Amino acid sequence: MIQCRNLSKSFVMHMRGGVAIHAFTDVSFNLREGEFVGVSGPSGTGKSSLLKCIYRTYLPTSGHVWYTDQHDEVVDLACADEQTVMRLRAQEIGYVSQFLPVIPRVSALDTITNSMTAKGFAREDSEDKAKDLLERLGIPESLWNMFPSTFSGGEKQRINIIHAVISQPRVLLLDEPTASLDARSAQAVIELVRELKDEGTAMIGVFHDAELLKSLSDRVVHMRCPNAVEVVA
Repeated sequence: MIQCRNLSKSFVMHMRGGVAIHAFTDVSFNLREGEFVGVSGPSGTGKSSLLKCIYRTYLPTSGHVWYTDQHDEVVDLACADEQTVMRLRAQEIGYVSQFLPVIPRVSALDTITNSMTAKGFAREDSEDKAKDLLERLGIPESLWNMFPSTFSGGEKQRINIIHAVISQPRVLLLDEPTASLDARSAQAVIELVRELKDEGTAMIGVFHDAELLKSLSDRVVHMRCPNAVEVVA
């Protein structure tokens, strides 16, 4: 589904005289249906930047991310136009970041339900599934109609996860999804990830827990600090 080839990302610090900081360099791997590719490495080695380049929050500096969509058409996410990227995000590729982009004055239940109805699912079915996942991930029913902007960090993260997984995307990118969760909530998320994998969702995930990452992953991409800073003329 994804062929990542020689992908690199650098950031040019124009306010610092054009210094270029290499986030990561020449990353290559394949991702097939139902596989989990883990991403490991010390802080500062570009793990989150790699996921953002695949999701196209960041524009890669060089390399390719060949993605085969549900119609067997191949798209290079590294240089695809914005309309194509937005379509794939809406229909096929999910992303769980470490932070929930809260929509003001929209309840937790509606935030999740709307992510399904936007993809053509019936409102009633979407709401039923949203309630099931809210209960499963330990969000009290008293909070379902409250605004996530008032939630704790762990509650926001669980809403973020449910929002990303509820319509079971073909590809799911996970950036430290359990980082702000207690042990019980984290275990519920891990069980959900395993189920999605068994049902065919392909995933790329960053976890700091090495044993957990090993247990989830079919392969692990080890990121290393490029240790290179250069001045761009």
